[in-house]
Amino acid sequence: MEVLIENLIAYGFVFLLVGGIMFFYLRRHKKQSEIVEEKIRKAKELGFHEPVSLHPVVAHDICIGSGACIEACPEKDILGLVNGKAMTINASRCVGHGACFHACPVQAITLVIGTEKRGVDLPHVSPEFETNVPGLYIAGELGGMGLIKNAVEQGKQAIENIAKKIQRSPNVEFDVMIIGAGPSGISATLAAKKHNLRFVTVEQDSLGGTVFNFPRAKLVMTSPMELPLYGKVKWTETSKSQLLDLWKEVLQKNSIVIQEQEKVLNVTKVADYFEVETTKRKYTSNTILLAIGRRGSPRKLGVKGEEKEKVAYRLLEPELIHHQNVLVVGGGDSAIESALALAEEQNIVTLSYRSDSFSRVKPKNLEKIQEANVNKTVNVLFQSNVKEILDDKVLLSLEERNDILELKNDLVYIFAGGELPTTFLEKIGITITKKFGEAILKHEE
Repeated sequence: MEVLIENLIAYGFVFLLVGGIMFFYLRRHKKQSEIVEEKIRKAKELGFHEPVSLHPVVAHDICIGSGACIEACPEKDILGLVNGKAMTINASRCVGHGACFHACPVQAITLVIGTEKRGVDLPHVSPEFETNVPGLYIAGELGGMGLIKNAVEQGKQAIENIAKKIQRSPNVEFDVMIIGAGPSGISATLAAKKHNLRFVTVEQDSLGGTVFNFPRAKLVMTSPMELPLYGKVKWTETSKSQLLDLWKEVLQKNSIVIQEQEKVLNVTKVADYFEVETTKRKYTSNTILLAIGRRGSPRKLGVKGEEKEKVAYRLLEPELIHHQNVLVVGGGDSAIESALALAEEQNIVTLSYRSDSFSRVKPKNLEKIQEANVNKTVNVLFQSNVKEILDDKVLLSLEERNDILELKNDLVYIFAGGELPTTFLEKIGITITKKFGEAILKHEE
């Protein structure tokens, strides 16, 4: 009898212990869900919940709520757990790392571009990065993958595919011509050297492409990547100058020269090779790899006075600009970072953005620009549009007040994105399609 009582007491103690643990676990679980639900509500309110481009989609029927995807994501609050299931929070801030996709133990995540309502124009590209034009390949941002690590990987893989299937024409100068020297183009260039291909790389601007045009102090968010002829690059956060210095070092060590300030004017398919005309000369090549990015030419506002010399579409050296009345136009990371950099140099800075809130910007940038607006170091004007640019002032239309604001002005910097080089691509013969919520990266069934 005593043994029975002792056993009942022991079992009762275990039951209470397990019950207590379960109570506190479920309580904590519920509290975490409420926190994430509040973040989702706030993201919807600020316009961050709706995806802009590439973003994760979770299959809730197979999600087990391990949290591995959240732990793996280098960005902040893209995903969170609600009632044991992964949910997107700030989908518009996803930059396509793919870390969540690879970390999920049950393959419940798919990386999707566009939504059912908002399409994204993309060229037709095969899994080998070849377009519908045989011998013409696309890698990097133009194909939908803008993250530096992904672009580097795609540039390398595209060249590996070219090296495997290339059939050299005897009278052609190069095996592959690489157009663009951003992350994808540089990686492709190094891979071409590694595979002993005859190659040439041209860049219409300067080494680094889009990265070169970042403001000087911009932090390039990336993750460890494998760079051909160099090895593992283990940085997770670095400056623009550090990244450019690394690329220059690797290119110099391998005696590679990028043809900078050389814009491609025309690409023509002739039999089994290509003729390429640039601003400097003509080339012949068996294959072409386009690594030119999605922006193409800067998108202009189309307003009166935009042709004035005081108007620019990139900011390279904010430290040389002091005590000026500056207008920055745009609501993305580049616009915000430029406005902040100019404000640090004792300029009077106004940031004009057509929407009523910022979307698809890094949390650090959002925090800094909100603080700058409160401290009045940057005057943020939402729902405003440039109406006219004059020699000593600018006119802004304010939607909310239905009024015209006149600002004293010395310089205007416009960060309105870029136009997809659709005309150039279609002229070559590349098919452009609009993707509405289509999977870019998914697990094989």
